[in-house]
Amino acid sequence: MKINLDLHIHSKYSAATSSNMDLQGIAAEAAKKGVKLLGTGDCLFPRWLEEIRALPEKDGLFSLDGTHFVMTVEVEDCHRVHHLLMVPEVAKAEELREAFSAKSRTLDSDGRPKLHLNGAEIADIALDAGCMIGPSHAFTPWTGIYAYYKSLPECYLEHADKIPYIELGLSADTNYADRISELATRTFLSNSDAHSPKSNKLAREFNQFEMEEMSYQDLYHAIHRHAGRHPILNVGFYPEEGKYNRTACTRCFRQYTAEEMAELKRHCPVCGGIIKLGVKDRVDTLATYKEPVHPEHRPPYLHLIPLAEIIAMALGVKSPDSAGVQKRWNEIIADSTEIEVLVESDLSEINAEPKVINAIRAFRAGDVIVKPGGGGKYGEISLPVHKGHEEKQKSLFEF
Repeated sequence: MKINLDLHIHSKYSAATSSNMDLQGIAAEAAKKGVKLLGTGDCLFPRWLEEIRALPEKDGLFSLDGTHFVMTVEVEDCHRVHHLLMVPEVAKAEELREAFSAKSRTLDSDGRPKLHLNGAEIADIALDAGCMIGPSHAFTPWTGIYAYYKSLPECYLEHADKIPYIELGLSADTNYADRISELATRTFLSNSDAHSPKSNKLAREFNQFEMEEMSYQDLYHAIHRHAGRHPILNVGFYPEEGKYNRTACTRCFRQYTAEEMAELKRHCPVCGGIIKLGVKDRVDTLATYKEPVHPEHRPPYLHLIPLAEIIAMALGVKSPDSAGVQKRWNEIIADSTEIEVLVESDLSEINAEPKVINAIRAFRAGDVIVKPGGGGKYGEISLPVHKGHEEKQKSLFEF
C-alpha cells in the first residue's frame, strides 16, 4: 500500500514552535493533508513522551484518529550538526534518555536537545539501542552535516555504513544530492521539519513509501528498501526557494559567486555583512559528478509547494492564512486530501476557479519561475505570464 509520510516535525515542547503542535492538532491536520504516518519529534522530552505513551500502540507505532506516529527526535551534536533518530519503542527512548542524560543540559528543557557528543558517539548510542539515525537537512549551511564535513565517514566514522538515510532539507533535492557518489546507496527523505500544524507547514515536504503494513518494522524495511518496501516518491520545494540556496550576504542578501566570496574574504563590500556559502556552491565543492547520477532505486522528485500557497499565488493574495484562501482550501479538499489534489486528482473534477486549477497544473508540470534565495532570504516563485498568470508571490516558508 502507498503511504504518505512526514518523518521530521517538532512538538510544542521545542523552541520557537507553535503551542498548537499537540498530538490532537497534528493528527487532525495530517488527515486533511493526507499524511498517514508522522514522526512524533521530541520523543526524549519527558512530558511529550508521556503524551505519546498514552496513545494506543501497535507494532511500534502509536495511533490517534487514524493517524499513526513513529517516535522520532532531532538532536544537535557538539559541532552543531543535527541528526534525526527513529526509535522503535518507549523502552528504547528511555534508554536513549539515560545514555544522553550526562551529556546534555537541555534534555529536560527543549524537545530538540543539544548533546555534548559528536556524530559518531551519538550514532554509537542510537544504533546500540536499535534506532535508525541519519543527518537532518544535510545541506543546511548552519546545522547540516555537509556544512562541517566533506563526507559521512568524517562525521560518523566507523558507523557511516550503518546510516541508511539522509534528509535533504528545504534547500536541496535529489538532483543536488545525487551528484555525490557516497549517497547513491542511501534513501533520501523529504520532510517538513514543521514547527506549526498549519496547512502550509505540516507536510510541506513529504515522502511516499510502498509498505505492506503500518509498523515500525515495515518502516525500517522501506527505508532500507527490503522485501518490496521502498520509497516511491519524494515531494518538496524547488531548492532555489531555500533561503540559503545561493551564496549571499546575510545582512543585505546581495548574491555572490563562491569565487567572489573567497576574494572578498567573506565580507560584503556593500554593507559589511558576512557572506554565507550557499547550498548550490557547497554541493559543487562536494560533487563527484557534474550532473546527477541517479541509482536505479531512486524515486522521482516532485517539486511542489503547499496548496494554500498555490491558491494564494493564483488569487494574488498575500497570505495563505487569509480567510479567502482558507475557505477555498477547505472547499477543494472537502472530498479529498491536499496531497491527492496536488499529486493525483483529475484536475477537471476539482471544485476551484480556473486560475487555481491552472496554477496546480503549472506546478505539476514544473512550469514555474523561481528566483533563487540566499543569505537567509527565501527565494521567490511565480507563475509564467504565458500561461495567463501575472500574479507573483513571495514564498512564505519561515519556520
